[in-house]
Formats: sequence, C-alpha cells, structure tokens
Amino acid sequence: MRKPEAAPIALAPLVSYLDEQTDPKIVMDRSYRIIAANQAYRRLFAGGAEVVGRRCFAVSHHFEVPCDEAGESCPLRQAAESDTPQRVLHLHHTPNGEEHVDVEIAPVHDAAGAVFAYVETVRIVRHASPKLASAHMVGRAQPFTDMLALVMRVADAEATVLIQGETGTGKELVAHAIHEHSQRVRGPFVAVDCSGLTETLFESELFGYEKGAFTGAHHRRIGLVESASGGTLFLDEIGEVPLAQQAKLLRLIESSTFRRVGGVETLRADFRLVAATHRDLRAMVARGEFREDLYYRLNVFPIRVPPLRERSEDLPLLVDALLARIAPHRALRLDARAMAALRGHPFAGNIRELRNVLERAALLADRESIGAELLALEAHPAPGPGSVAGGVAGSVGGAGAAPLGPTQDARDAAWRDAAASTESRRALARRLGVSERTLYRRLRQARDAQDD
Repeated sequence: MRKPEAAPIALAPLVSYLDEQTDPKIVMDRSYRIIAANQAYRRLFAGGAEVVGRRCFAVSHHFEVPCDEAGESCPLRQAAESDTPQRVLHLHHTPNGEEHVDVEIAPVHDAAGAVFAYVETVRIVRHASPKLASAHMVGRAQPFTDMLALVMRVADAEATVLIQGETGTGKELVAHAIHEHSQRVRGPFVAVDCSGLTETLFESELFGYEKGAFTGAHHRRIGLVESASGGTLFLDEIGEVPLAQQAKLLRLIESSTFRRVGGVETLRADFRLVAATHRDLRAMVARGEFREDLYYRLNVFPIRVPPLRERSEDLPLLVDALLARIAPHRALRLDARAMAALRGHPFAGNIRELRNVLERAALLADRESIGAELLALEAHPAPGPGSVAGGVAGSVGGAGAAPLGPTQDARDAAWRDAAASTESRRALARRLGVSERTLYRRLRQARDAQDD
C-alpha cells in the first residue's frame, strides 16, 4: 500500500549528499519541481545554469507538460504510485543536443515512513546517440530505444547475454555498449568470430596451447578466453560453433575453467560472456544442430536488435551519420528522390547494406547532392507489415494514404491532418506505426510551423 506523502522537511543533508556524487542527480517534489541539483547535473543538462525551481520535464525534454502527457513513460509518477524506485530510458536535452539517458528515480522517506521527495539519477548512455556520432549506434525510433533500455538493464550485471538479430543490424556494437557500461569496462573486450573457427582450430584459439602440444607448437600460446580475463568475451555468430565443440564451450561456461591444449593444469576463467547470432538457435536445437543445454546457458538475457525496416524513423539519421563517416570531408546528402527510393527498399542486409549502397553512391557522386540514379539497390522480396515501405515514414494516415511530399510544408500538413483525427493519441500512434513520443513531437513541430 502506498505510503502518504509528507510536507517537505529540511533538505540540507540531502543536498550535501548530492554534491558528493559524481553522477548527475536532482531532488524533486511530487509536482515535478526541482528543489535541489548537484553540479554534475547542472553541467551536463543545463550548461551550468541554475535549475532549482524549474519543472524536471521542462529541463530534460523542453516539454510544457509532464512526460506521461507527452507520450513518454514518467518514472516520477510510477515511483509515486508504487513507492518503489523506477528506471526508464529517455531522450534528454543537453547543451550538446539530445542524448539517450538512463533515468532512475527513488522516493525518499522521512522518519515516519512518508515520502517527502524523490531523487533522480541520470546517466548518459555511451556508445549510443540520437544524433550524428562518429563511432556510436545511432537511433531514436522506439524499437531502437527499447533495445537500448535492455542493454542498460543488463550491462551492470554479470548475466550472460544473447544478442539476436539479422545480418548487418549492428550486433557487435550492442556487445560493445554492454561492455562499456559494465563493471568490467577497464578490462579487455575480446571478440571471437565463431564462423571463422574450424573444428581443429576451435580449442587452440579459445583455450590456447602448450609448447609441443602438436606439430608446429614451438611455444606456449595464450588463448582468447585467457586474453579476456577481467573483461568481456564476445562470441559472434555462436550458431556456427561445430556441434562437436559445443560440449567444450558448455563446460567452459558451466565450470568457468579450461585447460590449454596439451596442458594438464586446470585454469580459472574470469570473463563476462556475450554471444550473438543471426540464426534461430531454437530451431537449430529442434533439428539437432545445436545443443539444448548450451542454448539455455546462453539465453539468460536475450536482446533482439531490430532490423532496419522496423526503424523507418531512423533512416534519414542513419543516412546522414553514414555519409559523414564515409566521406568526412564532403557535405554529401541525398536528394528527395534518392531518400524516397531508400524508404521503399526492404534492406535485407540492414545497416551494412545501407552503408554499402551509400559508399558506392559517394564514390560515383560528382556533386554534394546524391540522386536516386546513383543508388544500386538490389532486388529483394517485397517487405511485409512494419517494413520501411509500409511505415509512417512513407505515408501518413494508414493504408491508402498519399505519400508525403519532399517539402517540410507537405509533411507538416500531413501531420496536421492526422492531428484532426478524433482517435486517442495512443490509437493514432499505433495506426501510424510510431511511438506516442514521436507522435507528440511531430504534432508539436507541425503546430509550431503553423503558428510561425
């Protein structure tokens, strides 16, 4: 049962505590008003300006209403209703633009057990960005954000993670993000391409070997498992491990011990395991191609990386980010016809295929503007529901709606038409194939454009 809220009491000890913390923190009351903030928060989220007295949603989102009224989940409201700490992934404004942040809110109780304030801790998510970034995952679409929230949930733990996703979706970047936000960040990140390990190489590459273990073993060699000590071992394409070697991998995971090839000493392994695959391991288990016990050892915390066709909102952002990486000294951009062609393509190879298409086009382009004629798009089967071609990126208003024009005015007009619908915001967002947060933001942008 929810405890009653008390009137504010002396906050001096709490403020003193905040100033000792390196993570950005604020103290709020139930009306979303910031009543204390530490230096790290003011620096990272307000450019050093004072935030006390302002509403948290105005600082973090530049919203005029609380998050839950703008299509976002509101951890403060959830914490108030449950009287327990709450944690969500949000996009917050910073002096450097919008950033993905991990938000945790905890109620603070007085001696009588009544809530008198809420402490919010905010951590910027490294290795992921909702804007152009040279070496980060890029995205802001809801499927991407949902995946990123799982990354932040599991990063601090020692649980084994199984990253599943189609070819070219960026599974290794996800593995890097898990490592970078883990307690093992100071240790090595050792990636193993299991598809490149033959049955004869598997043991010697993973476990190493002693001098004289076989012909050509002229000295002791440390294996990849030993190299990952204190850090993260990333087994990419785990579904390609030969069936005969899966038992040895299972033994390593279960016992955290191994022996070098030709050795008799049992060595202790110290790594956090992250595996990835584009294959359906459950189907492989059913066909007898993958050990069931190994599957369950790996599938402790599964994370699905969404394909590009489920992230239509991110396509322009990804295009700009990739062009900036491919040709950093050129201001390349796609014209309207080229972007429309990309929106209608299913991208079976996902972001890797998109990069290949853009890299070829960049080499062929003599001007800054890249036309559709320079895009070499391979024919793929027609995309199904939820694909780039069928999402709101190509049309507004559901089936049969006219494609959006290339101008901003046309896009704004389409969103204003959608806003005139009598549907609830949730139903409208579902019909258009976007998150409620995206719907709220786009309708607000369209309204602001109309006011101007």
